[in-house]
Amino acid sequence: MVETLIDMCPRIETERLVLRKWEERDLDGMVEMNSDPRVMEFFPAVMSREESAHMLERLIARQADLGFAFPAVEDRTSGRFLGFCGLNIPTYPKPLPFDPCVEIGWRLIPDAWGKGIAQEAARIWLGFGFETLDVTEIVSFTTETNLRSQKLMQRLGLVTDATDDFDHPMLEEGHPLLRHVLYRLTKDRFESVSKR
Repeated sequence: MVETLIDMCPRIETERLVLRKWEERDLDGMVEMNSDPRVMEFFPAVMSREESAHMLERLIARQADLGFAFPAVEDRTSGRFLGFCGLNIPTYPKPLPFDPCVEIGWRLIPDAWGKGIAQEAARIWLGFGFETLDVTEIVSFTTETNLRSQKLMQRLGLVTDATDDFDHPMLEEGHPLLRHVLYRLTKDRFESVSKR
């Protein structure tokens, strides 16, 4: 587990993406993304501008504390905000069954779907987590109905075990998104998958 982190989260540019820290200027992009019902299909509800502003404030505060918090993704050519992808340490008011953990997650605007953007960014951040932060395991989780995200987790080399499935502690009994699946990736597996 990451004990003490310094501000190590880099700005990374690929041929088509910029992976970077959150900035105040990201608010409009965050609002656009979080208010889109397609993006929020597997979340309890779309978010208002005020809720997105609060989310951005929390992410900026967490990256100041940890050095990272689901880093932003933008188009390198246009500078357009595409969403976020990267590492985070979840801190829900109620603990997850597998806490403490380092999570990889993503959320992108629909224009960025189906282009390999999340996979490209996630591979970079998995490498950062295992090689720079020296974590031994990274997890990812989503509702059991979110098959698109699960397929990406599988492409990234994460594996699931049905005994790890769980009810999200922040959702009430009977909620259609209550049941979640957990995927795990160890450092050893990442290294072996990366060599293929």
